[in-house]
Amino acid sequence: MNTNFSIFPVLETVRLNLRRLSFSDAQAIYQLRSDPKVARLTGKEPFTSINDAIAYIQKIERLFKEHACVFWAISYKGESALIGAICFWNYDVDNSSLEIGYELLPEFQKKGIMAEGLAAVINFGFEKMEADMITAFPSAHNPASVKILEKLNFRLIPKTFQHTHENVERMLTYVLNNFVQEQQGIIGEQ
Repeated sequence: MNTNFSIFPVLETVRLNLRRLSFSDAQAIYQLRSDPKVARLTGKEPFTSINDAIAYIQKIERLFKEHACVFWAISYKGESALIGAICFWNYDVDNSSLEIGYELLPEFQKKGIMAEGLAAVINFGFEKMEADMITAFPSAHNPASVKILEKLNFRLIPKTFQHTHENVERMLTYVLNNFVQEQQGIIGEQ
């Protein structure tokens, strides 16, 4: 599995630019991470200041340099404002598995943005990172997250995989295998 990128892998879709996170994104990251309702769904403590967002951006940059994470900031093409994010992390190189995570500011939800961005990132995971499997661990209390995974043909399974989640109420395990994606043409051009 390929996790070693010397140049950040910028991705594009019909409407979106998936780019490297920067310090200019701190306010939007703070917005994404400070909502107590969202924090409950992810098992994380909500951010309490912009300094939390800055520290998070520094952490993401360090993890990318250590080949432990690829975190894409989502922006509309031709604009720089971060509207959401998608990441691969929690690599299990021995089993060629990646975990995917995603978040979107509320005002951009229900517009097909996340499905479009996820399709590009999933293709990247299978084609460029050479993963065999992508996992996701949403809360059952987050039906929008479950719905998007099912739309992209992730399957709910009873088994749990390597993960670092704590305090996620009713956490589910969803899996997408490269073989299934290739056979069914699950992820097409957006």
